[in-house]
Amino acid sequence: MSLGMYAREISAVAAVLISLLVVNLFGSLGISSELKVRVRLSDGQIAEEILEADSEKDSITVEFKQGDGTYITVVFDFKRDVRIIRALILGEPERGQNQYQVLCFISRLNQHEIIPTESMARLRQKNPHLVHMAEERHGVEHLHMDMVVNVSRTGHLNTLIHNLCKEAHEGFYTRTADTKHWLDEGIEAIEFEPLPQTADAAGLQRCPSTLDMWQPCICSYFLRLEWLPCMLKYCRSRLAVAGRANPYKCGIRSCSKGYRFDYYVPHRQLCPWDEET
Repeated sequence: MSLGMYAREISAVAAVLISLLVVNLFGSLGISSELKVRVRLSDGQIAEEILEADSEKDSITVEFKQGDGTYITVVFDFKRDVRIIRALILGEPERGQNQYQVLCFISRLNQHEIIPTESMARLRQKNPHLVHMAEERHGVEHLHMDMVVNVSRTGHLNTLIHNLCKEAHEGFYTRTADTKHWLDEGIEAIEFEPLPQTADAAGLQRCPSTLDMWQPCICSYFLRLEWLPCMLKYCRSRLAVAGRANPYKCGIRSCSKGYRFDYYVPHRQLCPWDEET
């Protein structure tokens, strides 16, 4: 082999090694990965859930479109111990409603609600045409939202909230207990105000019972995440070490979970979806 051919071969091998190194490097960093899953909604329709794991921010985002056209986005932020649920609800202009309305609910993250970001980033879709149904159907988490968030003054969460909830002008809520927890954990304060119903909640009716469209009332919003990878499965190795079978991760368990938010609205007109609940 001539010196020139040898040099070219060495260069080619080096290029391959560098390419592999770059692929492995970015694969190990796992900055962002996306998984698309087809799920069956409670009304029988099929929707596509998009689950994105961001290893750098240590967060998981779930997005899907409901049968009525509502766009749901849920962010599980492990780094800041925060869960944000955003609903973009289409209105009916012919009934005097806005073209759409955005609701945002921010609360403390339940660490056992979904698998860790690094595990989520490793999931792969084997059959993209398969319609998934959760192995476990969990109950409804009932959250009484007694605080309204000032979107323009959100401290450490400003970027996340601004990107997700900037259009939730009159519909961004949280809870007193959660804000106290974030303060105790050293997370910068979120500027919030108590909602009026904290003073005389007993005197307010639920919106479906309020006939006057301009009267204040307690509104409810419900949604269900039909498919979440909520737990890791562990199997026991057949190759025992020192007489013991070592467990290892061998899959996930999926769950379905509902959320119901109750909160004050200054007039019934702001709660058109709560008509028949």
